[in-house]
Formats: sequence, C-alpha cells, structure tokens
Amino acid sequence: MHTIIIDTFKSAQELISEVLNRETFLSQIEALAKQMAAVLSKKGKLIACGNGGSMCDAIHFAEELSGRFQHDRQALPAIALSDPGYLSCVANDYGWENVFARGVEAYGESGDLLLGISTSGNSLNIINAIAAAEKKNCFTAALLGKEGGKLKGLCDYEIIVPSNNTARIQEIHTIVIHLLIELIENELFASTEENPNSKLYC
Repeated sequence: MHTIIIDTFKSAQELISEVLNRETFLSQIEALAKQMAAVLSKKGKLIACGNGGSMCDAIHFAEELSGRFQHDRQALPAIALSDPGYLSCVANDYGWENVFARGVEAYGESGDLLLGISTSGNSLNIINAIAAAEKKNCFTAALLGKEGGKLKGLCDYEIIVPSNNTARIQEIHTIVIHLLIELIENELFASTEENPNSKLYC
C-alpha cells in the first residue's frame, strides 16, 4: 500500500514537471484566461460541461466564479450544464449525445464561451456541444487529455494534458481550472497597481 501511495505522488509530480516545461501548454492557459475575462468584461457568460468526473470539474469551475474563489468580489456569470432533471429529460427525449448541445441552444448567446471538459477528447456530447456553440457564435474551449482525441482542433482554445492516465489528467485539469479562475480575477478585479492591465469588472 505504501508503494502505491509513493508511486501515485511521483506520477503526479512527473506530469506537473512535464507540463511546466511545455511553453505552449502554459501560454494556452494564459490565452484562454484572457479570452474568458474578455467575455465576462463584455457581460457575456461562461458555460461549462463534462461527463462524470469532468462534470464535477465543470461544476467546480462555475461555482468558484459565480460564488467565491480567493477574494470577495462581484459574482461572475458562469454555469455548468449539470442539473439532473434537465439532463435526464434531454437524454430521454434526444439521447445522451445531445444533452449539452441542447443546453447550449437554451443558454448560449453570441459572445459567450463554452468550456468542454473531456479526458479522452472523444465524448460525443461535448463534440456536439462545441458544434452548437459555434452556431450560436460563442467562443469554444476544451480541457482534454491523451492526444486530444476527436476534439483536438475543433475549438478556439484547447489545453491537452499529455497523459493516458485519467486520474492524472483530471488532477491537472483541476489545477488548470484554479489557474483560469485566479487569472480571470486578476484581469477583472486587481487594482492597477497590482495589474496595470486590469479591466476592473463592474
């Protein structure tokens, strides 16, 4: 048991070191955070979706923005497509492959941003949600794993965790989500002394 614990932490540490040495990976996080902040500064909203653990990540992303992360500040419009009544209704009538696309059709507006989260990059309902978002003239982004799967190249922004281990991918996704929120707060709420480029959301 002790060996499993040590091996798991070492595996996580190695993956963190790998992504830290990938400048493209880091620059993609920065670019996506700036786009999210720009969407919010123009009174748009962020919509997130995912399956299983990735749905939990989508919920976490939305609640930290609409609620509170590190600082007291104005609530930000972010939602996760996760209501069980809605999901079961759409899945029953239109199939699970359309549960997120239907939500984008309902809530997405031009200038909003959809964040799809998929460790495999092959989730059909995320692929369909991205297509629906494009029809609504929304920005699109994805947190992916492995080689990016079928979602690779479909979004305006994509962050791909270079691992085949689902648990490790999800762990890095959580760090990325926290970074995105922190960077958004820095863009929108930091004083000009703290961040000369702050847009001061109001």
